[in-house]
Amino acid sequence: MTSFLKWIGGGIGWAAGGPLGAILGFALGSMIDGISGSSQQYSGTQSDTIPGYKTRTQPGDFTFSLLVLSAAVMKADNKILKSELDFVKRFLVTQFGIQQAEQQLLILRDILSRDIDVTAVSGQVRQYMDYSSRLQLLHYLFGIAGADGAHNQAEITMAVRIAQLLGIRQADIDSVKAMFIKDTGSAYKILEITPDASDEEVKKAYRKMALKYHPDRVAHLGEDVQKAANAKFQELNAAYESIKKERGMN
Repeated sequence: MTSFLKWIGGGIGWAAGGPLGAILGFALGSMIDGISGSSQQYSGTQSDTIPGYKTRTQPGDFTFSLLVLSAAVMKADNKILKSELDFVKRFLVTQFGIQQAEQQLLILRDILSRDIDVTAVSGQVRQYMDYSSRLQLLHYLFGIAGADGAHNQAEITMAVRIAQLLGIRQADIDSVKAMFIKDTGSAYKILEITPDASDEEVKKAYRKMALKYHPDRVAHLGEDVQKAANAKFQELNAAYESIKKERGMN
């Protein structure tokens, strides 16, 4: 429990206020017996009223935003299956390790029992989180939507809606989505081009996307998120290699 409190207290900055802070406060209030005022501590409506508030996204800001929006995706089809929770747990363990995943799952279970104002939460994330981190957040959400090996349409639709509320460009939404839902044009969608692009345009698009998706862009969120971002980068490379092979490009 000590490490859990350390993660909450040391890793959360702007997410301690606004709608995210209110959700966190309720979660802590129901999980941690004997800590008086925990819900009040994290339920401020103005994030700049919180002592020690920082505008830079902390690892805890990112992770808690991920948990809340993941819950919204999981609840999109109006049912939460044990098998789905198990898939998500394995997903979290893979990305964050067993200890952090267990802590995160405790919070997630509480969040799943509550109503989530997706518009308000996404608005807060959009206001304070940098674009590269929001792209990585979207990558996680699509991963969770397909965590059980299938792509539930209601969950995919929710992930797309969240992406739009986060202010992510449609081309970027299509690019990340294509990494999980494969079709004949997926490789081109990942590079944000069409099949009629010239070889030079393909190379130019790859260079542009390589800069956008480079793991170093989310290095400030910690090794766990940067490691996951590398998977997104590998998907980009695989798409580029697929197009090169198809066209016989050097």
